[in-house]
Amino acid sequence: MSHKSFVITVMSIVLACVLSSASFIYFIDPMWTFGHANAYNDVQTVVDERQQKTNTIHFQPFEYDTLLIGSSRSTYINQHDFSGMNVYNFSASNLSVREYNPFIEYAKKRRGKEFDRVILGIDFFKTSRDQSTTTLSLDRYITKSNERFYRYKNLLSWDLLEYSYQNYKMSRDNTVLEERNYNRENAASARKISPEKVKQQTEGKIEKFREMFYGKTYAYNPQYKNILMQLKKNNPNTEFIIFTTPISTPLFKELVAQNRLPAYERWLTDVTDVFGGVHNFMYPNTVTNDINNYFDGHHFYPETGTLIAHRLSGETGDVPKDFGMYVTKEQLPAHLQMIRKKAAELVKSNEGK
Repeated sequence: MSHKSFVITVMSIVLACVLSSASFIYFIDPMWTFGHANAYNDVQTVVDERQQKTNTIHFQPFEYDTLLIGSSRSTYINQHDFSGMNVYNFSASNLSVREYNPFIEYAKKRRGKEFDRVILGIDFFKTSRDQSTTTLSLDRYITKSNERFYRYKNLLSWDLLEYSYQNYKMSRDNTVLEERNYNRENAASARKISPEKVKQQTEGKIEKFREMFYGKTYAYNPQYKNILMQLKKNNPNTEFIIFTTPISTPLFKELVAQNRLPAYERWLTDVTDVFGGVHNFMYPNTVTNDINNYFDGHHFYPETGTLIAHRLSGETGDVPKDFGMYVTKEQLPAHLQMIRKKAAELVKSNEGK
């Protein structure tokens, strides 16, 4: 073989490999830039949730009338479970209350106008100074989506080739292997674990919250209410639907044990002052009392997310009566009294052990 022939052969092999790899990444679409669906990409791993969801909004038609925003807890609510609303779930892991505004503003820009509704999932542990002080934005994710040839440069990524193969295997086997996987309709699922593993992970989360979120370093952010007021001011024609994310009762018991009930009450007071009412799910009830509705006492399974969506949109036939209460500013004192009673019962039950 001549030198020229050898070079052509090698280059042809390299080109064939590159084209095959790029075609496979395109086929699986792990960064959600192309939007097509098939039997081998219907289970998707989380690469970078903020980037993936920003990519979807940037590259795909965006005609939703309702936006759902929250932390990783809210990612487990299926946007298709809301009755009478066309919802896009823009929730992401570890989302701070400071991120609500840039998320809403970007989605509004892509839609071309305000949303009819914005559904906010709010978390008590995100009221602390260290969890809600830093100002965050979507700028670097938006910039990346707007890079020239961004979608096509992704097709040459070795990392994305590995993610694509992982997605392919899960889709082929129709198996969810991670704490959070998505389908092509932006609905999250979670790997089911044994009751023994649930108990172990719940105990681990309680210890983490005791040390990191509810403990001595906790301080309520006095600007929390102002942040919410600014959201309302920035969206004067939008209906806000606010709900608290339900943690398991053992984790709520730790909140009480760490003397955070006054801050919890201040939180609900601030929220009802701003929005007039809140759908509260975060107190001991039928759902939160069963730790097997969670995989770690902190994140609920998508089935519980469905109950939340049904409660918020008025389809309550399958929702336990004590799961989720809409509380107005006027009703809040009585509601808090009910929760204090439940908290006292939790303390009493703990003393009896």
